[in-house]
Amino acid sequence: MNHDLLNCVLEPANLASAWKQVKSNKGAPGIDGVTIEAYPDFAKQHWPSVRQALLDGTYQPSPVRRHVIEKPDGGERLLGIPTVMDRVIQQAIVQVLTPVFDPGFLSKQLRLPTGTVSTRRSPSG
Repeated sequence: MNHDLLNCVLEPANLASAWKQVKSNKGAPGIDGVTIEAYPDFAKQHWPSVRQALLDGTYQPSPVRRHVIEKPDGGERLLGIPTVMDRVIQQAIVQVLTPVFDPGFLSKQLRLPTGTVSTRRSPSG
């Protein structure tokens, strides 16, 4: 990753915004067992080494925790749950890269071009 972009990702304001988003999404702990509630203390202890690994290009995300959700039809849906740390890092990256690579993303989400049919399903299915 370009160092200018990486520095933007690692800006304290961007990381605070990423944490706020991850916290609001709630979610289960990853493979390390760190919950949303426990993350601030965990981050105080571990962030300096994680940040340095990101800067050095040696950071490796943790494996995801696998969780199976039973479907009503008898099938299964497999989920991969990343650690809270990895979710914060991913969110921080998204916040920096989305405006660079897709500056109209938000506006595309909010309005459809004239003559376009919405893909939303009606309440009847």
